[in-house]
Amino acid sequence: MAIRDIYETTFDEDVQTDSNATQCPECNGQVTTNAVEIVCEDCGLVVDEQRIDHGPEWRGFDDERERTGAPLTAARHDRGLSTEIGRGTDANGNSLSEQKRRRLFRMRREQTRGRFQSKAERNLAHGLSEVRRISSTLELSETIRDQACQLFRSAQNEDLLQGRSIEAMAAASVYGACRCNGRPRTLDDTIDSARVEQSRVTNAYTTLNTELGLPAQPVTPSAFVPRLASELDVSDQIRQRARQLAEASESTGATTGVRPSGFAAACLYKAGREDGRWLTQSDIAEVANVSVVTVRTHRDTLDELAV
Repeated sequence: MAIRDIYETTFDEDVQTDSNATQCPECNGQVTTNAVEIVCEDCGLVVDEQRIDHGPEWRGFDDERERTGAPLTAARHDRGLSTEIGRGTDANGNSLSEQKRRRLFRMRREQTRGRFQSKAERNLAHGLSEVRRISSTLELSETIRDQACQLFRSAQNEDLLQGRSIEAMAAASVYGACRCNGRPRTLDDTIDSARVEQSRVTNAYTTLNTELGLPAQPVTPSAFVPRLASELDVSDQIRQRARQLAEASESTGATTGVRPSGFAAACLYKAGREDGRWLTQSDIAEVANVSVVTVRTHRDTLDELAV
């Protein structure tokens, strides 16, 4: 007795035999069946194709993507693998009965209790939610947001949260991610979006920078020019001239040790005067979050450089 008579074949095996397609309808040749198609060995005619696709339904660009569900993310304490139980309606949008709503309520309560295995995991979830909130307020990209979340994870793994506020460490992580990527965000911008005092955020960032050795890049005044110009709604000509002034001052070393946003505001003020648009020092200082004296001092520096 042949082995094929003992073991039945299924549709997903690599090699199959179709009793109804033993010969090619064109040349009467021998056909071969595999998991993809039925092909004639003589003329190459494709008699039939397998209609079941055994491959993934997504296009994978990384090694972390699974077959189903959303991709993994560092912005969630469980990497985005949690399950959310809905409220009020089922999957088809139909209203649930009172008995089913009570049952779902009890299921949500038990799920909430079992979501965090330890106090450290609960603190991580709270800190990552704060990082996401601050990043959304500052309108940061998802890449910087994920880097800030990973920085907060590293801070917790190194026991840097002990004795410090979770909100302060979250704000410091966002500011550190911005500094590492050269984003024009000041510490005051981050503090305005945070729910903690400035001294705590400053202390937390100093700890992160010292203990983790952040590759923070110095923020230059030319990086602040596009942002301030957009808020002041100036023309492209003034924007380009202000950027030229900032870059020329940076090459001479005049911007060393100064606040970059204040020097960028002075460049916009000078460029506006050259173009005939008289921007007031108070308006520019308010947008840059500096004093009028700072703008006036840096303007005098630009006049001395004569760039």
